[in-house]
Amino acid sequence: MPNPTSTMFFVAVPAAVAGAASFGLASAVQQRATKEVPTTGTLDPRLILDLIQRPVWVLGIVTVIVGLSLQLVALAFGPLVLVQPLLVTGVLFGAVFSALLAHRRVDRLIVLGSLGCVAGLSAFLLLAQPTDASTQLADDGWTLLPLAITLAVLVVGCLAVAARFSGAVHVAALAAATGVLYGLTAGLMKVVTSQFRSGGFVEPFGHPVLYVVCAVGPMGFLLSQNTFQQGTLIAPALAIITIVDPLVGVAIGVSWLGEQINNSPAVLTGQVIAAVVLIGSVVLLAYRGTQLRHQAEEAAQSNDGVPRDRRGRAVWG
Repeated sequence: MPNPTSTMFFVAVPAAVAGAASFGLASAVQQRATKEVPTTGTLDPRLILDLIQRPVWVLGIVTVIVGLSLQLVALAFGPLVLVQPLLVTGVLFGAVFSALLAHRRVDRLIVLGSLGCVAGLSAFLLLAQPTDASTQLADDGWTLLPLAITLAVLVVGCLAVAARFSGAVHVAALAAATGVLYGLTAGLMKVVTSQFRSGGFVEPFGHPVLYVVCAVGPMGFLLSQNTFQQGTLIAPALAIITIVDPLVGVAIGVSWLGEQINNSPAVLTGQVIAAVVLIGSVVLLAYRGTQLRHQAEEAAQSNDGVPRDRRGRAVWG
């Protein structure tokens, strides 16, 4: 009989990282495609109708499907508290793929910020030592309700901020709402994969969780396309999405599924340090992203339209 811990690390971890790479590539491809179609309002389905006519965007959808498939494999063999934080590596893959697709130099500070995000969440995982628990949602409504209300308020609040403000604040709010919906979708997908493994293909259709996923998942995807279309650079927005997503996933894993993490005082101190590294990396990404956006705006007025650093070299975030 296989060791559950060995299965977790030799199946769930590689699948989660490969899924993150797929999501990073898809994000880079989709951001380029969203710039080629007319701008629409938030959650306007016409954006998808315009994008589906772009072959490169359809290719990105194929990559998303690959990433989702790998994520499902990871969730089937590992706890949500382990799988979702690993997906944060998508911010690094996304920044690198975005630069490669544009045939431009990868900005060092963007890569540094992305690596900081990866290091912060990696340290959290090593310290938390997550373990699997229940694969079903708690039956007690009082257990489900507080987090459900919190997530709903976060999404509505982010959409209200996005409607009120423009520019970087607008994009950040859309990205945060996307991350919440992605994390919620992942948490519910964990339940669906468990239902599939225990009862076969038909089993998930007898539970409401699958239908909630079918509603929340597409909403998060549409919001992500709005975010990529209206953001100038991929790294800051993708960083917000890929950080909020696992944080929500961890909250769902601990609160709804009863997954366990190490919460001794010494470990909690280490987790705080990891959080500081993570937050600092996000600030660096946001700051550098703003700088590069200004460079891009200035370069748009030049003859070649290519953003350059102080030495005249092309840059890309």
